[in-house]
Amino acid sequence: MWVLVFTCVLLAMSANSHAQQPTTVPSTPEPESSPSDQTSSSRKKQSANPEKFAIQAVGQTKKVGELALVKARDWESGWLTGVFVETGQTMTPLTGAQRGELYLSQTLITPGAYMKRMFAAGVDQARGVPHQWDDGWGGYAERYASHQGQFMAANSLAALGNAALGYEPRYDRCQCSGFWPRTKHAIVRNFVTFNETETERRPQIGLYAGAFGGGLISTAWKPHPRDAWAEGGKGVLGQAAYGTLLNFFIEFAGEINRKIGSKRPAPTY
Repeated sequence: MWVLVFTCVLLAMSANSHAQQPTTVPSTPEPESSPSDQTSSSRKKQSANPEKFAIQAVGQTKKVGELALVKARDWESGWLTGVFVETGQTMTPLTGAQRGELYLSQTLITPGAYMKRMFAAGVDQARGVPHQWDDGWGGYAERYASHQGQFMAANSLAALGNAALGYEPRYDRCQCSGFWPRTKHAIVRNFVTFNETETERRPQIGLYAGAFGGGLISTAWKPHPRDAWAEGGKGVLGQAAYGTLLNFFIEFAGEINRKIGSKRPAPTY
């Protein structure tokens, strides 16, 4: 009986102690925000500050425009001027395959070559020569086709002549510095080139023979009256003037492009 009473007392004390302890409620973790909720929150912040968002958008658009402009400037060497040898590059004789690639690039592939013929045809259109061709789009097409045919004939003959003589068909930028020394180099290189040694200079026989031959061939489609020798002479004069201008542009185009943000080096063989 005493055991039963003692057991009841212990149970009562235990129950009383549990009743006096504070009850704790487990905390419920906050739900993590989903990516869609974060995007929605970001959009709310942007809409809350439209001026800041507009400034950021303008900045991104400006960056994209600058990158596109720089990329366009980087096309300068291959797109307009064709292949040339950069300052500091060692010139080595071209193989037959390289001469073929260079010929195709300068004659058929480089877009700048077509643009030059378009410009020349526009000048003739404004002058009205030949006067037998009309002043409309038909006349312009005839003038453009004439210039393009003469150019291709001249380039083909020049390429054959340079290959036979082993002459260098590329322009090399001056190893010197200063405006006048480089200008002199650009002018002189339109009349002399290098032989197979790439060190000894020779007259541009192939280049000017090709220019003369292109003028002769152009009389095959030009209207009467026509003088083959006169057309050949015009081709030579055109090469003297245009070739010097092109060399001058190549010589200083790198500096111009670097001033306006171009980074890509010119292609070389």
